[in-house]
Amino acid sequence: WTGMTFGLTILATWYWCTDQVIVQRSLAAMNLSHVKGGAILASYLKMLPMIFIIMPGMISRALFPDAVACVDPEECLKVCGTKVGCSNIAFPKLVIELMPDGLRGLMIAVIMAALMSSLTSIFNSSSTLFTMDIWIPILQSANSGQLFVYIQSVTSYLAPPVTAVFLLAVFWKRANECGAFWGLMVGLAIGLARMIMEFSYPPPRCGLYDPRPPILRKVHYLHFAIILCALTALVVVATSLLTDPPKESQKAGVTWWTLPRDRRQPDISLPKTSPEGQAWENGTEGTVGTIRQKRSWTDLCRSTKTEGDSGNQQRNLTDIHESPFWSRVCCINAIILVSVNIFLYAYFA
Repeated sequence: WTGMTFGLTILATWYWCTDQVIVQRSLAAMNLSHVKGGAILASYLKMLPMIFIIMPGMISRALFPDAVACVDPEECLKVCGTKVGCSNIAFPKLVIELMPDGLRGLMIAVIMAALMSSLTSIFNSSSTLFTMDIWIPILQSANSGQLFVYIQSVTSYLAPPVTAVFLLAVFWKRANECGAFWGLMVGLAIGLARMIMEFSYPPPRCGLYDPRPPILRKVHYLHFAIILCALTALVVVATSLLTDPPKESQKAGVTWWTLPRDRRQPDISLPKTSPEGQAWENGTEGTVGTIRQKRSWTDLCRSTKTEGDSGNQQRNLTDIHESPFWSRVCCINAIILVSVNIFLYAYFA
């Protein structure tokens, strides 16, 4: 229960707070209410696998004990081509054996559409060549009978350093860039070492002697996620205390304790490297005319706006004020969501 409670919390924090698939969609929202509402709706949808994946898997295991629930390695090899187990064929077996011809084809099309949608999000942040030619063959050769468990274990080796750095950067004002860098480097090195050992020493089948090192044999991957997160946090704290603290201007509006009370986003000054942009800011006549001429060619296929409209738009973009009604709606749904998840965790786990 310690790994389920604390280890999965670390992985969930990494996914919901720092993963690009979530963050890039949150940054594209119009206001904070849209961000909260989108995250809450996604969380509700995340509970659907309990009904559409886990329960059908339990049903398939009960209906096909010799195939899905096979124990003998040789029998599993005949059924699904792997000695580890045939749990991966639980849902396809249920669809092929029980559904009629029309619904069977429709269900397979739905599965393929969901798979392509997930792969689209993944390929947006990773290399297709690495995924298809290196990553998938390694997964298939290492532990193809339990791909979900294997993916979770790999995530436990790579995500905890990011979670530790993110939490310390948000809730500890003394954290600095040097501490975050070395925390990520040390955490990544330790996580990669564990992952390489996992590839080098695959787990034996049930009932056989486990000759793996104690770090693999006795430490579960969710417990390792807790240890790795704590080690990364220690490195970040120690390095930050031994180096210069960040300036007050660098902490303004980017930590929990320095957020503005008036709910308006602070003005963060960025260095301007473009001479055209500097001339536009300073109001130089000749360069401004050049810039306006350039913008006139690019604005042929879109609506033009006056300078007053641009100023109003900029003010709207920097305003993060929420409607009280929708803020309460999001908070109430968040409380309901947390309560339902706690109930499901306490009842089934």
